[in-house]
Parts: sequence; C-alpha cells; structure tokens
Amino acid sequence: MKIYLKIWRQSDAGSEGKLVDYELDGVIPHMSFLEMMDTLNEKLVLAGDRPVEFDHDCREGICGQCGMMINGRAHGPVAHLTTCQLHMREFKDGDTIYVEPFRAMAFPVKRDLKVDRSAFDRIIMSGGFVSVNTGQAPEANGIPVSHEAAESAFDSAACIGCGACVATCKNSSAALFTSAKIAHLAKLPQGKVESRKRALAMVRQMDAEAFGHCSNTEACEVECPQNISVLNIARMNWEYTLSSVLKK
Repeated sequence: MKIYLKIWRQSDAGSEGKLVDYELDGVIPHMSFLEMMDTLNEKLVLAGDRPVEFDHDCREGICGQCGMMINGRAHGPVAHLTTCQLHMREFKDGDTIYVEPFRAMAFPVKRDLKVDRSAFDRIIMSGGFVSVNTGQAPEANGIPVSHEAAESAFDSAACIGCGACVATCKNSSAALFTSAKIAHLAKLPQGKVESRKRALAMVRQMDAEAFGHCSNTEACEVECPQNISVLNIARMNWEYTLSSVLKK
C-alpha cells in the first residue's frame, strides 16, 4: 500500500504547529497504525529528519497512552479501539490520512502528537483512592459484594484514561473519565466511606483543570475504546449533589 500522511508537527507548546505532508510506500495492511508510524520515523531518521513524537507504551489497548486524532476521530475510524489496536487494513491504497494530537485546553501539546494529560492525574490525586490500611490480601469473602455490584464497578474501572472522551467532546469535558473513577469506588464497600468527600473533591479538581461542562451529547461513550457508559455521569452528578446537600 501507498498512503499519504498529513501529520501535525509542533516543536513545543509555545511554538506554532502545522500539518506536514509525508508519503509512505510499502505499507503492509497487517501493520498496526503505530507500526506504520514507526516505519515513517525510521524513514525520517535515515533521512536526517526529526521523527514524529507520539505517546505509546503497552501497544495492547491497556495503557491508554497512544491517543491521537485520525481523520478527525479519536483513535481512528473503528469504534471502541485504541490507536495501537487499529490496523492499516482499515485504509485503502492511496488514502490520505490526517493525524493530529488530542485537542483540549487541558491537554496542551508537548510536541507533535504528544500531549500533557497530567490533568487526569491531578483529578485522581484529589480523591480517586481509598484511605485504608490494606496490609496483606484480605480473605475474598471477608467483605460481601454482590455479583451485580462487582460487575458494575468493574465496568466503570475499565476506563484507561486515554482522553478520547475529552478530545471527542465539543466542550472538552472530562465528565466521563471523572465519573468512571468516582463511580467504580462508590459502588464498592471500601469506597463508600469517602464517597461524599471524593465526589466533591474530584469534580472541583476537574473544573479547576479547565475542562468544559458535559452537555449530554454522549459522543464520549461512542468514541470510548472501553465503551464506558454515560450512566457513570449520572452517578457522578447524583453523588456530587448529595454530597453538596449533606455538607450544608
């Protein structure tokens, strides 16, 4: 396959960026998208040019680091996949592919396709934890948890923090990410003790990071690689409202 790439190049956060044209021949359909980017970077290095910087780690759809906009969609044209799980067989010979970083005020570009998502870390630090002495692994049946509660909590905990929800949302809202982190702890006995304090702290930190407000378009759920449900946002709003009332 021969493809034409238009890739966002930006040397640092303070510099202006632009789309740069690249032509890549010999692309194998079974390549992952990141392997295609590796091939391009090898070509650039051999030519003495600076390679394209992008985040990646596990390349197995687990870590959530590989986020980028591909033809205007977070993680590319296939729903519920991370960029590293996308393969070149989803494109045709001669296609032009636009590759850009996630766009959000709270995700400043560091270089090229690499953005700073530490705002997510600060939201987690504000309340996404339980203050208990874990010690050794507890006996599995020591704290009864129903199958339904365990499954629901696990579904929320599946969020990998890739940021696709923010990049997709027209308001750059982090409501889906934040709500998933609030909900998965609130649904379990270990997290209920601090549930009220957690909801207030994490929502306030989310607002402080300059994320936009949720307007319920549900685009975040459509593009989420883990298919995190927007019902988590309803749970977050309930937890936050109840916490605010009880605090008064």
